[in-house]
Amino acid sequence: MNKRPEISVIMLTYNREQYAARAIKSVLCQTFPDFEFIIVDNGSTDGSRAVAQAYERIDSRVRVVSIPKSTIGAGRNCGVRLSTGRFITFLDDDDWIEPDMLEYLLTLAAAYDAEISLCGSYKVVDGQTFPNCVFEEELVMDAAEAVVTLLKRKKYNSGMPSKLFSRRLLEKIPFLENSRYDDISVIYKHFANASRVAGKGDPKYYCYRHPGNNSAFTTNDALLTPEQLDEYFAVFRERTAYLSALLPEIGGYAQYSEWSYQISMCNKIISNHLENCRDQLAYVIAELTRHQEAFYHSPYIEEFERDYMRRYILTQKESAV
Repeated sequence: MNKRPEISVIMLTYNREQYAARAIKSVLCQTFPDFEFIIVDNGSTDGSRAVAQAYERIDSRVRVVSIPKSTIGAGRNCGVRLSTGRFITFLDDDDWIEPDMLEYLLTLAAAYDAEISLCGSYKVVDGQTFPNCVFEEELVMDAAEAVVTLLKRKKYNSGMPSKLFSRRLLEKIPFLENSRYDDISVIYKHFANASRVAGKGDPKYYCYRHPGNNSAFTTNDALLTPEQLDEYFAVFRERTAYLSALLPEIGGYAQYSEWSYQISMCNKIISNHLENCRDQLAYVIAELTRHQEAFYHSPYIEEFERDYMRRYILTQKESAV
């Protein structure tokens, strides 16, 4: 391509030989043609790289680069550095997109001069398709509104896919390269630094859930691990501090959201008898006990969260797994 493309699509792949072609084909059949497609092979040991290179040979918009096995964040940073588009979007190598997703997101961004635009998505589990983040209204939000909606996790989630980002945001706030769950550690910063965010909930992205998926625990609580919980707890502590400093008007909601996650994990650890997460259970019980008055009387708390607090914290009953 002789000119700078409007959109860069970045896909990191690792040992997804059986899924990669589906993902790639869904990008190459887009109704909006002015894009480059950067595929970062993250040290695959199967045929994933060969699959990607086959498409590179037949479509000049595809560029395949290989790196030694690293984290998702390192792979995505590599893709961003190589990209040239004004906007950037991400696709997971086991997912796929509707033919008009790029056009849809770019049209939405242009209509509202937004630095982030987003669409709805489906979740595919065991051959069945379910609404994942689907909503009817059109959202035009400043940074504070967009972050609160992100933290609520009802209209859209913290995953990088299904969103179109201005290059400025991704260059200013790169992915962490020492984190397994890189999305949760940076996306709230992208939203908090965006001049405007536009969203419309038509589902244009398909999230395929399977046992080998990096986020399989989102559909099976029994897969929660101490390492995953520890990372989430640390990220959410940092998130509360970051948002309270940058957007003090939503600091209270950010703190509530951290406690909300803690009480949810408390319930999941106990309900699922996760013996290996005893230390994490002790941590959330100590945190929620220390902040029980503020959380229980928060203007944002849901009734089911009050019920969990009464059950696990306020009654001081035995909370061991």
